[in-house]
Amino acid sequence: MGSITVTGLGKAYKQYFSQWSRLAEWVDPRKRPRHRLRWVLSDINFSVEPGEAVGIVGINGAGKSTLLKIITGTTQPTKGSVSIHGRVAALLELGMGFHPDFTGRQNAFMAGQLLGHSIAEIERLMPSIEAFAEIGEYIDQPVRVYSSGMQVRLAFSVATAVRPDVLIVDEALSVGDRYFSQKSFDRIQSFLDSGTTLLFVSHDSTAIKTLCDRAVLMEGGRITMMADPESVIDRYNGLLLERANKLSDKPAALAQPKTAQESTQPALQEDAGRHAGGRHVDGFREMHAQVDSGEVALTSFRVFDKDNREVVAVNSGEEITIRYSIKALKDLDDLYMGFSIRNNLAVSIFNTNTHALHRDPVALNQGESCEVVFRMKLPLQAGQYGLCMGIASGALGPAGFSRYLINVVNAEVIEVMGNGVDRFGGIVNLAPICELAP
Repeated sequence: MGSITVTGLGKAYKQYFSQWSRLAEWVDPRKRPRHRLRWVLSDINFSVEPGEAVGIVGINGAGKSTLLKIITGTTQPTKGSVSIHGRVAALLELGMGFHPDFTGRQNAFMAGQLLGHSIAEIERLMPSIEAFAEIGEYIDQPVRVYSSGMQVRLAFSVATAVRPDVLIVDEALSVGDRYFSQKSFDRIQSFLDSGTTLLFVSHDSTAIKTLCDRAVLMEGGRITMMADPESVIDRYNGLLLERANKLSDKPAALAQPKTAQESTQPALQEDAGRHAGGRHVDGFREMHAQVDSGEVALTSFRVFDKDNREVVAVNSGEEITIRYSIKALKDLDDLYMGFSIRNNLAVSIFNTNTHALHRDPVALNQGESCEVVFRMKLPLQAGQYGLCMGIASGALGPAGFSRYLINVVNAEVIEVMGNGVDRFGGIVNLAPICELAP
């Protein structure tokens, strides 16, 4: 069985003060330094015992991937040492070591040889590699035509074709589909049952808790906590919430009310930057108006938790309150307000409005404002969701309207965190009650 020992590890990169500083340092006979060291890892000490599984978590930029690259030997440390006993299989960056112009089969042979397998051994293993990867005829196509999921299928299949003494995985499985991810985790679990030592980096809290005996939390290039997975994940989720809910740079209003002279223009003008206050979140288009009649302006949109604190992240199942304010740019009556929740694929998860909730319509004179409040629980799967708002008039039946005045998409993006208790598939936790009869 394998083991890993990391002692006093540190990694620093040189930062030069200008584009000429590097050259000046090279040619200076006095060798006077013209750079400063930027430490991305500092004083890292831990060990992974034979047969143990250790997970590493941390927000982006904490140094997790750099640490694994040093442990696997692809990057050299500035100071400290790493000791590994046993045969190592590592799955780091997606498709690392694959040549895009070679076929999947050719890349499998090259990757296998890098892992220490002979050509004869790889030939013997190829049928099982193909069967596990399940990419069909693409095995004989150039890797450049592969999707990211196909690349990770092949890379994982090659790396785990033979049970290693030490397996190191860095978030690569998050690229694959749910079916292959589960298949891969089953293989990893079988390796653990057979004595393989695992070092596993992931943002998937459930995977860390399921696979690992211990967990390590990294912050700013340092290890700040090493304990059982449950305790570390709780602290990690707390860090994510603290980071997400720092709203000091968030504007108080998303759109400014118009003057009477401007009232003939749309309430939110994307080209004019009227909604530029919306937060940028990767994977979501910035806030924009799909519908805008120019009759009403959205002046603020905020989300609060059960303690009335403004937030952009909550735990699954917790109560939130959506508050948004609108201002009439002309006399309006028969107004209904609504909101919707969308995932990052713009698929509506839930939507409702004051008409569906049996509330009377609202009338506003020009210049008057109104605050709209919706309160609910969010029993959603962990992930990010866009919050949208809309104003309509002229109710038609139970769901439709004759006129839509404004519809703002992604007025806010909220992150739902796993609460560490509820486990469910899909998007919404229906909290079923299970009874078993004899």
